[in-house]
Amino acid sequence: MSVFGKIFGGGGKSGKGPSPQEAIQKLRETEEMLTKKQEFLEKKIEQELQTAKKNGTKNKRAALQALKRKKRYEKQLEQIDGTLSTIEFQREALENANTNTEVLKNMGFAAKAMKSAHENMDIDKVDELMQDITEQQELAQEISDAISKPVGFGEEFDEDELLAELDELEQEELDKNLLEIGGPETTPLPNVPSTSLPSRPGKSSLRKRTQHLGGLGCRVFFSFGVTEEISCFREDLAV
Repeated sequence: MSVFGKIFGGGGKSGKGPSPQEAIQKLRETEEMLTKKQEFLEKKIEQELQTAKKNGTKNKRAALQALKRKKRYEKQLEQIDGTLSTIEFQREALENANTNTEVLKNMGFAAKAMKSAHENMDIDKVDELMQDITEQQELAQEISDAISKPVGFGEEFDEDELLAELDELEQEELDKNLLEIGGPETTPLPNVPSTSLPSRPGKSSLRKRTQHLGGLGCRVFFSFGVTEEISCFREDLAV
């Protein structure tokens, strides 16, 4: 039996070692115990330091004993720090190993499942199936092209002739628009009347005629340049 086996109580070759989870748990418990030990030693160091300060001038022997105990506590604290570092490193290594073990186990499980899924598959049958699928897709595409192709029902037209006719229609419309842009046709002016207008009577003739008619009791109304109106009446016949 090895030294570690004697210390930790391990069995012989037939004994089964602890699982990674159990070892990790044990290491965590040891870390907690050592951490508590650290806190205890830190308090003891502080107490011994206060004792040395208190007895520094009064009782040198007691002060020296306190400093000696303080040194021993500090040495134990350093050892615990190193032990904690080692345990922490070992715990992290075990955790990584446990993680890798679980990953590998799951990958093996997945590989077995994939193998079981492919067990009833034949690569030749898969190739035949894919060829059938390709042929059916090509057939479906041909059918779709045939259905979507326009059918003229016997009416066939020359596309060049239709384009030429369309160009003629566009040219006619363009010519029509150019004529409209040229401006409206000139509207003929009315003819000048051939009948001469009556001349305006002179002032002297108007004065004479007014005097003559005034003696007869007539009222004369003139519209110069056009017509004249004379209204005569006798005073003895007026109502």
